[in-house]
Amino acid sequence: MSKAAQILRAVADKDVTLTLIGESGSGKEVLARRAHELSARRRGPFVPINCAAIPEALFESELFGHERGAFTGASERVKGKIEAGEGGTLFLDEIGDMPMPMQAKVLRFIENRRYMRVGGARKIEADVRLMCATLRPLEQDVRSGRFRADLYFRIQGITLQVPALRERAADILPLLRHFTEQLSLRHGVRAPRFTRKAKAALLRYEWPGNVRELRNVVEMLCLLRDGRQVRVGDLPEMLRTHSVADLAALSRGTSSSITLDLDDGMPALVRNIVEAALELEAGDKLAAAARLKVSPRTVQRYVATGRVRLRH
Repeated sequence: MSKAAQILRAVADKDVTLTLIGESGSGKEVLARRAHELSARRRGPFVPINCAAIPEALFESELFGHERGAFTGASERVKGKIEAGEGGTLFLDEIGDMPMPMQAKVLRFIENRRYMRVGGARKIEADVRLMCATLRPLEQDVRSGRFRADLYFRIQGITLQVPALRERAADILPLLRHFTEQLSLRHGVRAPRFTRKAKAALLRYEWPGNVRELRNVVEMLCLLRDGRQVRVGDLPEMLRTHSVADLAALSRGTSSSITLDLDDGMPALVRNIVEAALELEAGDKLAAAARLKVSPRTVQRYVATGRVRLRH
């Protein structure tokens, strides 16, 4: 994720097509919005369109807009998503699910940045940056004939792989803190406090719904616990029953799933995972070092130099 963030910062202000690949709920739209906020188009709109959620018959009108009388029920001119995104960013989410007939039209639009409303008689110039997202590498769909090869190569400006949450365990506790603060404030409740074993359960769960699922779990707990302590028994059933033996091993510090080379050149990732280990061990540096399978002096060095923060 640290590498993904580096690439994002490098290309955010460049007017190139950005394509994000990752599982549903992994944060593709969040990263696209971040790239938009870092770009020169930040004062313009960010307009998302879910290609998987729009019926094929309505797709062209949704994207390009339509003129009054273009079809039955078109009682007035309506702007499409491209026009709504003028001066900003158009985010085509799940572009792999775009109907084949629309792919040819989108390709023409990308190539000349001109489009025509449904029922219209003149072409309109567009000033919009394009970002895309997909669940899986599109080359599979190209080989199967479900996605146009020419459109695939046209949107391959910069491709960014967004790892699943289970592949970035170091992000779970920082995200937990972020969502707890954000959502308790939004709902006007007191932030709940998570026990060590409850946090361990969150770390052991595989999060098939990724960041979106974690957010939903935290929102539920903020509403139900309202400033009280969250224990393992308060977690949703799928977290409570997920690999009880592994959870016990983690709480004893014998799990081998959280390991890290502290000299891997990824300071943000290192900081998060060392802080996570220290938090699980209530600030005990010896226990945190044992959990990470590094020497106690290594953890002590990170604390002493201020590269990690102790939370009690």
